[in-house]
Amino acid sequence: MLLDFWTAPALDALPGVQHGFSRRIGGVSVAPFDSLNLGLHVDDDDLAVRENRARVAAHFGLDLGRMVCAEQVHGGAVAVVGVADAGRGAAILSGAVPGVDALITDTPDLLLALFFADCVPVFFASASGAVGVAHAGWRGLAANVLENTLRTFAESLGAKAATMHVAIGACIGAEAFAVGKEVAALFASDACIGADGKPRVDLAGAAVRRLCAAGVPPAQITVSGECTASLPERYFSHRGQNGRTGRMGALITKC
Repeated sequence: MLLDFWTAPALDALPGVQHGFSRRIGGVSVAPFDSLNLGLHVDDDDLAVRENRARVAAHFGLDLGRMVCAEQVHGGAVAVVGVADAGRGAAILSGAVPGVDALITDTPDLLLALFFADCVPVFFASASGAVGVAHAGWRGLAANVLENTLRTFAESLGAKAATMHVAIGACIGAEAFAVGKEVAALFASDACIGADGKPRVDLAGAAVRRLCAAGVPPAQITVSGECTASLPERYFSHRGQNGRTGRMGALITKC
């Protein structure tokens, strides 16, 4: 079975950049992780996950030893990675870059990889050739993970926000993302009240708002618009599948 990825046409058009947000088909994992589960932390069989990750790496013309993964702690920290980081977290969970939720690089042939099941995957590619990816759930957004990523691009790699092309992959949509009043208050501009009287938050909308405020031109932001909780045949969803499910991958590399 062929692998299936969402990609943003604007990033596809950039020379020297490959990216994709994996969908759930084309792997070897069995239910409830069927089939392309890329998460090593969800009680799936580790051998199956490694095979799935190897297939994804091969899709990008690389092997698993070139993949770099982050611990993903729902925070705002960012790591700049290079040749010495190749393979970190790719086959063993404990080897991931610790304490961060975003990875950036200007090193060719490193496959940056983060994993998702409702949170917002955000891809970055600069005109200078630097690339990155961020994991932006509501906690990460509140911790300024996107602003921190853009600042790190500028300070460490010389890539300014105004030159950045950004793509937001599938995530949980506002209709499916009921939250408490405390969380809704953090996202007042992107919150509404659902038909059941409970607050909802538009995480993708909040991400776009923050990116624009940080200097990314709106015309350089692409949004998938797909809801992970509403498309179970296509995506894993922590909320939609009661917490026991797999993970998609957001992957990007500088060729």
